[in-house]
Amino acid sequence: MNKMQAMAITELGEVTQDAEVLTPIEVEMPHPGDEEVLIAITHCGVCHTELDEIEGRTPPNQLPRIPGHQVVGEIVEKGTGLNDLQVGQRVGVAWIYSSCGRCEYCKRGDDNLCAHFVATGRDRDGGYAQYMVAPAPYVYPLPAELTSMDAAPLLCAGAIGYRALRLSGIGTGGAQRLGLSGLGASGHLVLKLVRAMYPEVEVYVFARHAAARQHALDLGAVWAGDIADTPPEQLHAIIDTTPAWRPVLAALTALLPGGRLVINAIRKEADDQAQLAELDYASQLWMEKEIKTVANVSRRDVREFLALAAQYELAPEVNSYPLLRAADALKDLKFSSLRGAAVLVVE
Repeated sequence: MNKMQAMAITELGEVTQDAEVLTPIEVEMPHPGDEEVLIAITHCGVCHTELDEIEGRTPPNQLPRIPGHQVVGEIVEKGTGLNDLQVGQRVGVAWIYSSCGRCEYCKRGDDNLCAHFVATGRDRDGGYAQYMVAPAPYVYPLPAELTSMDAAPLLCAGAIGYRALRLSGIGTGGAQRLGLSGLGASGHLVLKLVRAMYPEVEVYVFARHAAARQHALDLGAVWAGDIADTPPEQLHAIIDTTPAWRPVLAALTALLPGGRLVINAIRKEADDQAQLAELDYASQLWMEKEIKTVANVSRRDVREFLALAAQYELAPEVNSYPLLRAADALKDLKFSSLRGAAVLVVE
């Protein structure tokens, strides 16, 4: 029986600098069923959601579980009845592994809201491995303009950032001001996309680390400050990509009347949740300010963003790690200020 190497979540717990975050395992190589494909993985992006899985905020449905939901590779085998995908084709897999396809949300293209949403790397084994199986309708051919290394973060950090941007309403009203709270993998891609698509929109960035603030200015932000700093102008919308609650209160203070805060996070950590009790309704939420969350990502988001990334030549800034150093990538994501995205290279 053929075996493959993978890095797996075998127990839940806090990710610390000395924790055994992932376990290297050898398992039987999967085989595709009808309307499925087997992918030989070459790259897999590393996402904060993997920390949420390991630390129990959105836990896997069983253990061990192979995480990873920004998967790039080549189809090496396919099930019956598949004409659109071919062996040898380069493809990607995103956070949405499958949905029911029948509910009102799926029918209107919002399959990210489906009650039967299945997540790659949480509910089914994902891309921290040499191979994975995925349902053909949830596999995306990759534009030739995108390298495999660049494409991996686009499948989640980019696609969900694109969804957050659409939900913010920015780009529909001419010269507006957009705030980005946090400048990690998703935030820096949103900034690049806004500069390409909506050059008249001014971008203001809130980030904890000085290096991230300088990165924002290098990418074309008009202002960059710490999380709680007051921007020189109030903002029409803010996209929050942080795992904390303090930036939510700060963002509400910085919004114009009628402004919208879009929280782009699968889960928030609980360390500073008590600060929500300090919310001042009159100054932070009144005047028809809105809070909207981003839930997962739809297939439409992934397809549209991949096309936009190819059109505008959007390339993430990438830090690469070999598969066996996946735990180091996760710790760097949590404890250091990575510039851009982290991607595993699978050999």
